[in-house]
Amino acid sequence: EVQLVESGGGLVQAGASLRLSCAASGFTFNDYAIGWFRQAPGKEREGVSCFSGYDGTTYYADSVKGRFTISSDNAKNTVYLQMNTLKPEDTAVYYCAAGACVSSIHYSHFGSWGQGTQVTVSS
Repeated sequence: EVQLVESGGGLVQAGASLRLSCAASGFTFNDYAIGWFRQAPGKEREGVSCFSGYDGTTYYADSVKGRFTISSDNAKNTVYLQMNTLKPEDTAVYYCAAGACVSSIHYSHFGSWGQGTQVTVSS
């Protein structure tokens, strides 16, 4: 069974940093991409970043480029999302998912999802 578990969310002030973790199990880590998505109330699920287990390439949404960094620890089957200079508009539930990276980081390319972790950025 594919399992994805997010952690690391919380309530922080604008300008602060958080590191989210996505612990994966039940599949061959190097054969999949792990994407980070977020969803705020009333908005569609938005692709944030993606890490390809095939070749280590990374992708970022324009809204987070330069502030967020995705990385992996393959030995731990874990993907991280380092979020710096957080803004109130980053407030959302953040999900990780297993699938395939494309430049648009669209949710339709991902079939297995974690439960999400709440990130709230106050102003």
